[in-house]
Amino acid sequence: MEFTNDFDVSEVRQFLHNTDGVVVQDNLDAFTYPMPLYAEGKNEVFVGRIRRDESQPNTLNMWIVADNLRKGAATNTIQIAEYLVANGLV
Repeated sequence: MEFTNDFDVSEVRQFLHNTDGVVVQDNLDAFTYPMPLYAEGKNEVFVGRIRRDESQPNTLNMWIVADNLRKGAATNTIQIAEYLVANGLV
């Protein structure tokens, strides 16, 4: 992820933590990070290994895992439709 300006990694981590549908799993001391095996059958998107990319300015690396059949297709479509209805856009 590339930002226009410099950023604070802890602020990005907190933003992700507060985002509906996102589960932050980022504790290397406890060996807690997203694994595809744990995402199977779940609607959430799992994010971890959130680190500043030292090779490029204003850039962040992170590992993102989701069940692509659920989040990438079915669940995402339903969530978009619910958003459109809730906001009077359809």
